[in-house]
Amino acid sequence: MAFQIPSDLHPELVPVAWLLGTWHGNGRGDYPTIEAFGYEQEVAFAHDGRPFLHYFSRTWITDEAGERVRPGALETGFLRPSEEGRVELVLAHPTGYAEIWYGEVDGARITLATDVVARTVTAKEYTAGQRMYGLVEGALMYAHDMAAEGQPMQSHLWGKLERA
Repeated sequence: MAFQIPSDLHPELVPVAWLLGTWHGNGRGDYPTIEAFGYEQEVAFAHDGRPFLHYFSRTWITDEAGERVRPGALETGFLRPSEEGRVELVLAHPTGYAEIWYGEVDGARITLATDVVARTVTAKEYTAGQRMYGLVEGALMYAHDMAAEGQPMQSHLWGKLERA
C-alpha cells in the first residue's frame, strides 16, 4: 500500500510527511562505556492538524536470537519544521534528559544536532548528540551519535525500521 499525504496535514509539515505513521524494526547500539547490544524499536510520528509532528519511540533490548529481554529507552517529543528547510526537535526522556535539537530537511533526509541538553542531578552525563533520519527504499534508516560520560562525539545507535 502506497503512502498518501493526509488531506488535513498542515502545509508546513509537507516536507516531513514521509515520516508519518508507525515504524518497526531493529537496531544496534555500541559505546565505549557500555557493552554492544541489539534492540527492537517502534517509532510513531503523528499529527493533529497543527504545524508539528508528535514523535514517540520505545525500544526493547534483545538477545542474540532477537527475543525481547527487557524494556529499553523511551523518548517523546515534537518535530517542528520552520522556514527554508530548517527543523526543530524537542525531546524528553524518563532517564532525566530534555533536549532541543536543530537541523535541516533535505528531501527524505533530516540531520539534527543538539543545541541544549538539560539533565536532572540523577541522570548520567550526556552533553551532545547528532542524529540522521532518512527514507531509503521505503525504510526509515537512522543513526544517533553522542558525546557522553567523558567520551567525544561518536556513533552510538543505528537501525532500520519498516512502515507498520
